[in-house]
Amino acid sequence: MLARNAESLYWIGRYVERADDTARILDVTVHQLLEDSNVDPDQASRTLLRVLGIEPPAERLDMWSLTDIVAFSRDTYGGTSIVGAISAARENARGAREVTSTEIWECLNTTYNALAERERTARRLGPHQFLSYVEGRAAMFAGLADSTLSRDDGYRFMVLGRAIERVDMIVRLLLSRVGDSGSSPAWVTLLRSAGAHDTYLRTYRGALDAGRVVEFMLLDRLFPRSIFYSLRLAEHSLDELQNSPHSRVGATAEAQRLLGRARSELEFLQPGALLESLEMRLAALQKTCRDVGEALALQYFHSAPWVGWTDAGRSSALVIEEGEL
Repeated sequence: MLARNAESLYWIGRYVERADDTARILDVTVHQLLEDSNVDPDQASRTLLRVLGIEPPAERLDMWSLTDIVAFSRDTYGGTSIVGAISAARENARGAREVTSTEIWECLNTTYNALAERERTARRLGPHQFLSYVEGRAAMFAGLADSTLSRDDGYRFMVLGRAIERVDMIVRLLLSRVGDSGSSPAWVTLLRSAGAHDTYLRTYRGALDAGRVVEFMLLDRLFPRSIFYSLRLAEHSLDELQNSPHSRVGATAEAQRLLGRARSELEFLQPGALLESLEMRLAALQKTCRDVGEALALQYFHSAPWVGWTDAGRSSALVIEEGEL
């Protein structure tokens, strides 16, 4: 597979996942601001912007200014807004049409073309319908990818990007709650932002405390949005790309080594020790996501520099010299 196509598929997976997760997080925050008068809109907005890695502006924030920045902004760097992420995913899909299905391209293109009208409606009626639309289109994209793409290297790069982005977003959510009390309602907000509230309640029979929430979001082996599950999925995809899932010498690539180390540190961690040095552990996971992205770029996406034949260069120089004489 061409390096540019592999990189495009990897970033399609990341950008669609980013748009989906951002829409979920913003939707929960907007509902919280509308329903709970005790919540300070400016403080809640700044907390969300820090979660998403966006520098908060100097002026006071409310629900509408927050939505403008997180959902509709076209000036954010790296596709951090919802519109920016969908636009970036579409551009990558347009450049990799030969390795994606027609259904995937039409899904992303249709979603992008509908954003302007959806944005105008959201400014009149509120952002919920816009955010629900994005979540639904991201779910459609995931379903089309699973049902229309061959399980080849292209599919693995897309799944790899989605898994790494999911780890990064869940880590950001957990970092925003470090220091909260064990019975704080913010933990319910976190579960809803991750789409994990119903599954958590079924798993723990409704018992809610900080330790169990962190344990569920970090270590659960069955929930697809947990950090452990996503790390294992990314590691499996990378093993398949290496074409040597049972190599005798262990991890030979830097990205594979980083993912394996992060996954094993969680796998053999005592659940009761999760809240101890949680912030440091989450910061290490966030750094792992950055390092894995850089390692993948070096290993797969950066094409080799152009190399010309030395004889050809010498011959052309000789011809020029003879012509001058």
